[in-house]
Amino acid sequence: MSRIAILPSAVADQIAAGEVVERPSSVVKELVENALDAGATTITITVEDGGKALVRIADDGVGMDRSDAMLSLSRHATSKITSAEQLVGVRSYGFRGEALPAIASVSELEIETATEDGAGTLVRAAGGAVIETRDAARRRGTTVTMSRLFYNTPARQKFLRSARSEWRSILDTMHAIAALRCDVHFTVRHDGRVALDLPATDGLRARLAALWGHREIERFLSVDDVTGPVHVTGLVERPADVGTGTRRTLLMINGRVIRDHGFIRAAEAAYRSTLPAGVRPSLVLRLHVPSDGVDVNVHPAKAEVRLRDRWPVERAVEQAVRRALGVMDASAGIGWRTWTPAATPDWRRDVHTLEPDALRPRPTFEGLFGATADAVDDEQHAWSAGEARDASSSASVGAAPVDDESAADATPVLSVPPLMQLRRTYLLFEHEDGVVLIDQHSAHERVLYEQFMGTLERGESPSQRLLFPLTLHLGPEESEAFESNRSAFERLGFEMEPFGGHSLLVQAVPMPHPRFDAERCLRETLAALTGDRAAGDAKRHERLAATFACKAAIKAGDALSPGEMRALYIALANTRLPAHDVHGRSTIVRLAWDELDRRFGRK
Repeated sequence: MSRIAILPSAVADQIAAGEVVERPSSVVKELVENALDAGATTITITVEDGGKALVRIADDGVGMDRSDAMLSLSRHATSKITSAEQLVGVRSYGFRGEALPAIASVSELEIETATEDGAGTLVRAAGGAVIETRDAARRRGTTVTMSRLFYNTPARQKFLRSARSEWRSILDTMHAIAALRCDVHFTVRHDGRVALDLPATDGLRARLAALWGHREIERFLSVDDVTGPVHVTGLVERPADVGTGTRRTLLMINGRVIRDHGFIRAAEAAYRSTLPAGVRPSLVLRLHVPSDGVDVNVHPAKAEVRLRDRWPVERAVEQAVRRALGVMDASAGIGWRTWTPAATPDWRRDVHTLEPDALRPRPTFEGLFGATADAVDDEQHAWSAGEARDASSSASVGAAPVDDESAADATPVLSVPPLMQLRRTYLLFEHEDGVVLIDQHSAHERVLYEQFMGTLERGESPSQRLLFPLTLHLGPEESEAFESNRSAFERLGFEMEPFGGHSLLVQAVPMPHPRFDAERCLRETLAALTGDRAAGDAKRHERLAATFACKAAIKAGDALSPGEMRALYIALANTRLPAHDVHGRSTIVRLAWDELDRRFGRK
């Protein structure tokens, strides 16, 4: 007698349902996606008892005639594709023809549909078998009602959570779908109460504001960047606001909501050196890539995709987010609104991104206080010693000289506003939308960090030989930190060699600015690097550059001349991430005029 037998169709259907229907939210997802594939512009979702008792999806899509309605309950019956070749680049949400028969096999299902207003069809099924088909009058579209989920599979029914937990899962599912399709009007009712009413809108920011609240959405910056064939749009959390609210992540690729930790990590990598360790930002990203490079048929619930070449896409995501973080609007603000709901609905227009010319991010970095070719000749070299501090030369310390020909083609001169130093710690200037403060230590730290990272990547930097070599006596841990980072120190411009025991002989040092105290900075950097176990050269270089920049930067309490303040301002403008230092602290804080007026009772 054969030990292998073909399973009855009812059992096979329930097994298939186990892959598609995990819980009520799975039913909602599949049925709403069917409605979207049918071209619906208005979808109403009704839920009772967290979806365990009833889920009803009503739409105004194209509807079905009687034969299609009957056929839709057969496994692998679909209108989306007709051949295997069409799986490549498929744009519809569904394409396997499994959702309706899978749901029908573990519940009681009713389909009411019509292709035009008037005569329609009603089909009822239970446990996978059709029990009734008759005429019905209704408007164009389809209504699918699922009740008594898992009534015929008690073992699975026991694994359902409380009605509250299942409703929370449904709400999360609808949030994702609503963010994906801003052009559709969604209404969600739970136990007779309207939980969501989301009219169609043409902007992601406006849709998320309706979902999360207007104050919540002000924490986010807009992303819109193209790298090769990859287009990345969306919203990312402002670094200064990370950790102040609920963390949310939502990832969409080619119009499909997916889970992919690799892309989330790539986006989070763009925050490197802007957030403290262990803090993770909220992200809502839309990726558009060539459809022939994406395989969507790799997960039972289509929640994951496989890309032909992931690396360029991950790099594009990281670059897009990093560029979004490089604008002035990424800095901390007090009473500074970045979005007004009453403005034009297109979020790319209604977001007020503050980018005064003097603080527009530059794509490259060219020296300690590097600026555009003709930029502020009287201030660029303000860090030079002696009379140069009065701005009498034409090149900044550490910046390459610029010839006349290259200067003619360079970016226009930055417009630097009048600057004031407060408490020998902050630089203040007036902006048309408010008052802006810059932390001089954090700003200089950011400038030096990006310079040092560039030096470590490109090669050795210029150094200055000491008239009298410096002898450093180190402890065992500092000596080990030096040996671990010796090549990196040499790239930064140090010439050092062992001098017996744990001593070092320093022959030459870099000169990032005239106030640089090489001995103190080197000792403090080695002390901070003790016990560092960062894996890989890239991590060690970042750690060294961040530590060295922190120790080498000017400090709070250092008085700056007007020329030095202007030079620091320009240098900060040329960094990629001017709004934050390497520890995740704010470099720039903005105080809006509206907030000041409110404090003084003028509003």
